[in-house]
Amino acid sequence: MNRSILNSATALTIVMLLSGCNERAQYDPQNQAGANPPLPGARNFFTPPMQVPKFVGWQNGAKPKVADGLQIEAIASGLKHPRQVYALPNGDILVAESNSPDKEAVTTPKQLIAGLVTGRSGKKAKGANRITLLRKRADGSGQWDKYTFIDHLHSPFGMQLVGSTLYVADTDAILAFPYQAGETSISTPGVELTDLPDTVNHHWTKALLASPDGKKLFVGVGSNSNVTENGPEVEYRRANVLEVDIATGGTRIYAAGIRNPTGLQWEPKTGRLWAVANERDEIGADLVPDYLTSVQQGAFYGWPYSYWGQHVDPRAQPQRPDLVAKAISPDYSIGSHVAPLGLLFAGGGNLPAQYQGGAFIGEHGSWDRSPLSGYAVVYVAFENGKPVGAPKPVVTGFASDDEKQLYGAPVGLTQDKDGALVIADDVGNTVWRVSKAGG
Repeated sequence: MNRSILNSATALTIVMLLSGCNERAQYDPQNQAGANPPLPGARNFFTPPMQVPKFVGWQNGAKPKVADGLQIEAIASGLKHPRQVYALPNGDILVAESNSPDKEAVTTPKQLIAGLVTGRSGKKAKGANRITLLRKRADGSGQWDKYTFIDHLHSPFGMQLVGSTLYVADTDAILAFPYQAGETSISTPGVELTDLPDTVNHHWTKALLASPDGKKLFVGVGSNSNVTENGPEVEYRRANVLEVDIATGGTRIYAAGIRNPTGLQWEPKTGRLWAVANERDEIGADLVPDYLTSVQQGAFYGWPYSYWGQHVDPRAQPQRPDLVAKAISPDYSIGSHVAPLGLLFAGGGNLPAQYQGGAFIGEHGSWDRSPLSGYAVVYVAFENGKPVGAPKPVVTGFASDDEKQLYGAPVGLTQDKDGALVIADDVGNTVWRVSKAGG
């Protein structure tokens, strides 16, 4: 970055810190939930308001709060930025410890400011670039052992076991590893199944989900910008859900225009593909709502030209009214800037009846909204394959009540062999397990 950008960014940062967050949200995320959220007029900021709590971590045995009828325990701590969790059939849990590969070019004062401010939260801490295996001890102690399962990866995120092959989505490729139940490490190098978009890496995570028949992999690939400010050429195959043929490694775009589809899951009653998505920033504390949606084959969801269907975003240049006309609305808003990064449809096992059949969402939390939004795991009930009602907070307390300190931030979710909810907390460097109280 050149000196003029650095000097401008320093001056603007000082102004921001002195002025504070001068625009507060008008809607609670609960009030924006549902199929038809209120959408205020867009704002145009020179520098958008930012509010980020300072990272302090979990201290003196502190832990998140849970809803009535639940209990929470740490099953692994001292990790290095755990982002995603995946339960294996034998009860082991895989944890992807990773963060951005730091290849994003910083070309404007606004980008530098955002990085400086959000860096206070601990969300930019270095990841371990490995997958760790957690195994529950058989002695009834409730303790879990840790093993380095696969090392020397490149910002891994998604994981899927198909037969005897474990697929890992690095930021730049899907790798295939031979897997044997019970082993605590894999030393065999991964074989590349297919490459993945890997320029700039504004959104580096690659969510991964296998088809029920084990023949396809679905990959969530986020955009390389907020709204194409890095140029259209770096958005090739971005802001899409890709479909990968396991037999050949061939890929195609399954659905497009989803700015950052970070969670992919099959809804159990209908068998439809669903995702959570991070929408665009910098046009207001109440815009644009992040969402939970079914992913329709061949559909276009608007990014970057429009949001929530056909609400035009004039910042995207050149404009594409032909694509805006095709844009469909997501199924369900979960509120603006909550930053959903984990999705899990739960069923059976070690959770109360009110948490069966719906979707848990890991909300990583806002950086440009006041008051804060997200920083919680919420539950959305489903009826007849569709979300109903407002999201219910299930795991909270990741930030202090005065919103100045951050202890942790939830990301990926899975369900262990006993049916408990398992949460990756990348800021708190912990994996949490939530189950029935007294269970």
